[in-house]
Amino acid sequence: MAAYIIVDIDVHNPEPYREYLEKITPTVAECGGRYLVRGARTEVLYGDWQPERVVVMEFPDWERAHYWATCEEYQPIHQLRQANASVRMILVDGAVETVPSAAVSPER
Repeated sequence: MAAYIIVDIDVHNPEPYREYLEKITPTVAECGGRYLVRGARTEVLYGDWQPERVVVMEFPDWERAHYWATCEEYQPIHQLRQANASVRMILVDGAVETVPSAAVSPER
């Protein structure tokens, strides 16, 4: 089952951050992943989230996504990102949870 890494990045130092992009891009493919969204336009529809640069990556499974984000091999590249941007990152399982109809009934 697919897994997704969703990232909100606020880049502070654009020039060194470009070096990060050059180095990190091949690692996503090495782990079987692909970019679905990478820095595209956003619009806040509800809530107070004000994303800067949104990235969504799809991986074949949770284990490979988790490896990509945490393995020792890529840590120097991830540290380059951390040094030049503020990052919020989550790993999301691709499962679709169904909500019992009672939970969304108008009586509740």
